[in-house]
Amino acid sequence: MVQAQPPMSEPLLTLNAMHTHIGQFHILQGVDMVVPRGGVSALLGRNGAGKTTTLRTIMGLWPASQGSIRFDGKEIGKLTTPAIAQSGIAYVPESMAIFSALTVKENLYLAAREGEMDSVRLEWIFGFFPALKKFWNYPAGNLSGGQKQMVAIARAIVEPRKLLLIDEPTKGLAPAIVHNLIAAFRELKTTDTTILLVEQNFSFVSALADHVAVMDDGRIVHAGAMRDLAEDQKLQQRLLGLSLDSHQ
Repeated sequence: MVQAQPPMSEPLLTLNAMHTHIGQFHILQGVDMVVPRGGVSALLGRNGAGKTTTLRTIMGLWPASQGSIRFDGKEIGKLTTPAIAQSGIAYVPESMAIFSALTVKENLYLAAREGEMDSVRLEWIFGFFPALKKFWNYPAGNLSGGQKQMVAIARAIVEPRKLLLIDEPTKGLAPAIVHNLIAAFRELKTTDTTILLVEQNFSFVSALADHVAVMDDGRIVHAGAMRDLAEDQKLQQRLLGLSLDSHQ
């Protein structure tokens, strides 16, 4: 007797025929993408392919002109950015967007929706980014570029989130901090947090991501397991114009 298979869990995030216009420019031209629950999904592609626009559209910073954005079983495409954040999504932009005049502590407090930070979770964050503890009461604008990136990432994970959207997380980080970031994201993978990241450091991506989508000219042109792409140099060359091995 054949046993019935358990139903597959619904994806956490589904983009269906999503279009985005910025002024006169038609940037996203029918994006179809699925982000499974749990683990890390990577969005790759050449510069100008539309990766950052995809993250910003999901977050409501640039409204979709057409199509559907479903998150955790609900349509969010018409919600405001604050409402999307309240639904459990955090966004770390490439620009970091920290408050330079505020201290590191104040930047993280602003991200704590309940007004207080969990001391245990804070110490967990310090374990990966010890510089934040050292400069806790320093104005964030006085930090180095890499340290500002740490503040931006820590702010996104200071409270549990269902989904993290992270744009170029390793930009400006020293190799040792990149290693710590991999460790932090791997721990997040064991929780209920799902990560969707845009990244140019392919060594970082191949070490961390479970799923991958490749974008070109405002559309998804490939989706599958990260392992399959990492092991197929011909596919890397065709989709990205490079070999991941050359970026180790």
